[in-house]
Amino acid sequence: MVAELYAIIRLRGLADTPPDVEHALKLLRLHRKYHLVIYPSDLPGLKGVLETVKDWVTWGEISRETLIELLRSRGRTIGGRKLTDEYVNEKLKHLGITGGIEGLADALLEGRVRLHEIDSLVKPVFRMHPPRGGFKRSIKKSVGNSGELGYRGKAINDLIMKMI
Repeated sequence: MVAELYAIIRLRGLADTPPDVEHALKLLRLHRKYHLVIYPSDLPGLKGVLETVKDWVTWGEISRETLIELLRSRGRTIGGRKLTDEYVNEKLKHLGITGGIEGLADALLEGRVRLHEIDSLVKPVFRMHPPRGGFKRSIKKSVGNSGELGYRGKAINDLIMKMI
């Protein structure tokens, strides 16, 4: 069984962040507001870190289509260039990744490669726009309490598409 990929987005800024939460956000590489990272859901310790930062981030399972669109539009190489099919085929073929960005997305979803382990070739942090149309609810409350923070499951894909 292959673990799901969690897309984790920081929604709240730097002001008044407690030191333990700030440290946990640094471990996740979420240094700024509207940064997104992708981690496998079975990563050791991830559940505990997410529990610590649940009042600053939202997360859920990313779909294949959304992951491909995210890599195409927001993926960056070291040096800040856009991620292209040619770059993926050239630089990641030693990992057995073929088929460009779609091949990279499939490898990430199957667990053959992890984005944070190939950070010397592809940046593991995606810089996103604020959501087009804005948030529909408060970014100071959890999803269960008519807010935007915390675990949102498959609904993360809608938010990511608004932020691309």
